[in-house]
Amino acid sequence: MDGKLAILNLAKEMGILRPHDLDRLGLAPHNLNDMATRGLLTRIGRGLYTLPDHEWSENHSLAEVAKAVPRGVVCLLSALRFHNIGNQSPFEVWIAIPRDKARTPRSRSVQLRVVKLSGHGYREGIDTHIIEGTEVRVYNIAKTVADCWKFRNKIGLDVAIEALRHVIRTRMVTLEELRQFAQAGRVWTVMLPYVEAML
Repeated sequence: MDGKLAILNLAKEMGILRPHDLDRLGLAPHNLNDMATRGLLTRIGRGLYTLPDHEWSENHSLAEVAKAVPRGVVCLLSALRFHNIGNQSPFEVWIAIPRDKARTPRSRSVQLRVVKLSGHGYREGIDTHIIEGTEVRVYNIAKTVADCWKFRNKIGLDVAIEALRHVIRTRMVTLEELRQFAQAGRVWTVMLPYVEAML
């Protein structure tokens, strides 16, 4: 199969391509830049390419960040938005990365808000979703709500309360799931009076 056709087919399948995605085709990364120069692909960020007629979803920025920061996990306000919890509409994409990662990632096309977590705080509660053909890691609902309480000084207590009220009212998660992640994040005792008042 012609190399350009193989790359176009891969772009249709994956949505967003990075240079190392061409490894499976046995093609050199410079092909992406060449095809972008000819208008066959569109460069949407440093080392990120897609088809010119690619249809963007409302979660496009999450797919773009997942390609740019493979170890990142969508968290806090961006995870609330993804799960349709509350009224948050952040202009930045909030991602969590391992605390041991020395360099804070940057993106030229999407504004990032980076939170560094360690151990179980980073690894637990990750769900993988496919957005525009890209695997995007997002913290599950219970973990997201618990993290909102853990980082309430950063995002605002009102946001944490709103998220808790929403998931309790709509029964998106069980109290046991909430308790599990809140205890892991050491915020269950802070949340408990609010949980009891909302029940």
